[in-house]
Amino acid sequence: MTTSTDDLRLAADFAPATYEDWRKLVDGVLKGAPFEKLVGKTYDGLKIDPIYRRAANASPVPGRAAATPWQILQRVDHPDARAANAQALHDLENGATGLEFEFAGGPGARGFGLADGSKETLAKACDGIYLDAGIMIALNPVLGRENAGESFADVIEARKIDPAKLDLHFNYQALSTVAVRGAATAAWAEYEKPFGKVVSGLIKRGFKGPFALADGRPIHDAGGSEVQELAFTLGVAVAYLRMLEAAGIDLDAARSAISFRLSADADQFLTLAKFRAVRLLWARVEQACGLSPKPAFVSAQTAWRMLTQRDAFVNMLRATMATFSAGLGGANAITVLPHTLALGLPDDFARRAARNTQLVLLEESNLAKVSDPAAGSGGIETLTSQLCESAWVLFQEIEKAGGIFAALEQGLIQSKVAATRAAREAAIAKRRDVLTGASEFPNLHEADASVLDVKPIAPMAVADARITFDALAPMRLAEPFEALRDKSDAQLKASGARPKLFLANLGTAADFTARATFAKSFFETGGIEAIDSGGFADPAALTAAFKASGAATACVCSSDKVYADRAAEAAKALQAAGARHIYLAGRPGDQEAALRAAGVGDFVFAGGDALATLRDAYRRMEHA
Repeated sequence: MTTSTDDLRLAADFAPATYEDWRKLVDGVLKGAPFEKLVGKTYDGLKIDPIYRRAANASPVPGRAAATPWQILQRVDHPDARAANAQALHDLENGATGLEFEFAGGPGARGFGLADGSKETLAKACDGIYLDAGIMIALNPVLGRENAGESFADVIEARKIDPAKLDLHFNYQALSTVAVRGAATAAWAEYEKPFGKVVSGLIKRGFKGPFALADGRPIHDAGGSEVQELAFTLGVAVAYLRMLEAAGIDLDAARSAISFRLSADADQFLTLAKFRAVRLLWARVEQACGLSPKPAFVSAQTAWRMLTQRDAFVNMLRATMATFSAGLGGANAITVLPHTLALGLPDDFARRAARNTQLVLLEESNLAKVSDPAAGSGGIETLTSQLCESAWVLFQEIEKAGGIFAALEQGLIQSKVAATRAAREAAIAKRRDVLTGASEFPNLHEADASVLDVKPIAPMAVADARITFDALAPMRLAEPFEALRDKSDAQLKASGARPKLFLANLGTAADFTARATFAKSFFETGGIEAIDSGGFADPAALTAAFKASGAATACVCSSDKVYADRAAEAAKALQAAGARHIYLAGRPGDQEAALRAAGVGDFVFAGGDALATLRDAYRRMEHA
């Protein structure tokens, strides 16, 4: 007798809940408001409903083999080859199942990486490492510098290792590199022949690849959307497929020579759906080429743009969610960027945390035990389908422009990414997209996170560029708030005190606590220390506390009811006591004219442009 999951009625004692039942409950809570109020939208304009029906006749997306864990990759990025080797050996001894070699000047090096890609440097970096012991090795050669792929092949041959026994990914990524640089030394047609020759040569030497990496990180790093990242990745992969076929490589072998990499961020559902979508999109390309689809190798790297310098330990939580999502989305290998990478070269503790993020999810949470657990989920299936449809349309637009290189030359991709980046930056400025520790819940007294004392390496300039276009420049979402925090730190260092703001709380704790808490977080995200106080009913007591605080500005905090009775009087008292600028927490409503007449200069509230308000506050301080 066989039992299906439908027979395991864990809720058998309860009446079945239909979609309509849930809708009735939701409608009751909305109390007449439209259901569409709960429908969210992605930066691509894709709708996300709050409730979905189970997807009928859904099948798992072919990816990792059943119950197979993903590879735990650790970055090898110390500029000194000996130091990098010591780190790599320690990583492999403590849970890593693969190594990712970064080289200085590469698009994903983040300011570090091995100093060069020579045979000598790679031999030192790999000293004592059993390369044919089942570990994965991923190289990220830098276009225009030493050919790290061929250098590594020389190391393998010198050590008399059978290339066929290696899990070696060469990861040549010329197109992603020129996209980040915004410059190329030649047209793509001139790159193709030598690139194809390198790959053909490595195949003849017995290496099985993959050799070319369709890397979507440049789009994600630059602030782009999931659809844009998928379309760019697909366009790059097709360009490599054509290049390899032109080099005389059989089409079936050519598709196996290409692997994929996407960024994974803390948006659980979009990340999960994106990793499923890239496989479906590539399968469609394979079918168009007359090939029967087979699972591509898709790796993940946790997102650079979500890393913060402030409250860096929160980056561990973001990385955990990103790893969780990519793993469930079927990633074959995952690299977790250490939580301190935005501050400098990570130390042993940060590297350990990056490894253990994956080990805990694999060994304790058993995330790899189920293949494509999202299959059949109405929300994820719908989102996957929407991403596929929209990405395919943009991919066709790229192909119509002449392919990915031509689309970059024409600025087609950059203009779309720039628009998304602008929208994303606006949402960050208004704190609609929250970065815990940076744009929300700041900690002005946080302990410094340690990094190694290694100087960052400047990005590689392209001196002989023949073709230039707008670069897909990497960014971090927290940078604008961090710049304000840096100003605060500079003032603290110079004078012994941060810029201050007095919280003028009116009434009882029940009246002012909510808005005082909001105002404290609001101003401290910009490094302006909020001096809290008890509640005041007497203007004289309020002004005495303000003067004692040493602050030059104040923010009135209380309920709308108290504002109606006392806000104007409090503002006048604060202004008379010397307050240079007065804020009020909350929307002014029909009291705005009276409050401004009493001395209130600005209103701070959820959804307002926090970044503009904070920048203005610093300008006022500088001109005081």
